[in-house]
Amino acid sequence: MLSKSTDAGEGNQVRPPTFGGLLRRLRDDRRISREKLAFAAGVSSSYVTHLEGGDRDHPTKAVVTSLIAYLDRISPLADAERRHLFDLAGLAEETFPGVPQLRAEISDDMRNGLRLHEPNAASYLDTRWNILSCNDAYDATFPGLVEDANILRWFFGNELSKRVMVDWRREAALTVDWLRGLIGQSGDTAWSAELLDELGKYPEFRTMWAAGRTIYGRDQPMHVRDLDTDECYSLDVQMFRVDSGNYPGKVQFFLGIRTSCPATVPTTESFGS
Repeated sequence: MLSKSTDAGEGNQVRPPTFGGLLRRLRDDRRISREKLAFAAGVSSSYVTHLEGGDRDHPTKAVVTSLIAYLDRISPLADAERRHLFDLAGLAEETFPGVPQLRAEISDDMRNGLRLHEPNAASYLDTRWNILSCNDAYDATFPGLVEDANILRWFFGNELSKRVMVDWRREAALTVDWLRGLIGQSGDTAWSAELLDELGKYPEFRTMWAAGRTIYGRDQPMHVRDLDTDECYSLDVQMFRVDSGNYPGKVQFFLGIRTSCPATVPTTESFGS
């Protein structure tokens, strides 16, 4: 029988979740004494008592990891339970996952969802603008991008991007400025050094980066050109952070809803060289 959640409170009172409340429920569910859990985690039983009672500040990551390891050994925690403990302890993932790890997070159901968005362009990206998965419409809309694997690498290293993007300079600058925001948002900025070194070989990137602008999103449609027909059309772009899985916030969902292009749109030449 599962123990009563300490978040329920007494009577009709409903309380917010706490680290101590969740820890106690997980411990009670496994019928583990405070003394046994404390010994396994390398802390005192009184410390566990204070944690469960909310009488201590947030525990360190080492303590939370030790507590989880023992609980998990008795009976495996669900991914959501493990993540919730870290969230309630005020601890964030310090290391930035690699592209293979993030691609492994894209499930078959998520890929099937991309196909359901056809004929609109849909994809999953990480917060470094790497392509994790996309549908055929996305691949056709941005020729060469899937092979380049990174949006900024495509913008600055693939001449096709300047033919596809009607207002290339604006879109390239927007993506650069957005990258600056995503780097800061991640907390750990060390992962960006290698990407910035690679992009730094492109003079246009260096110029846009030196401008020092930061944005978090977009408020205008994207104008693109079909290279087979030379037709111009617009994409009403929607971007969402994916908060599920083992790396919440590290994956973004892109959806570009195709609409007719306005009579007059800015061109690359409008922005100078």
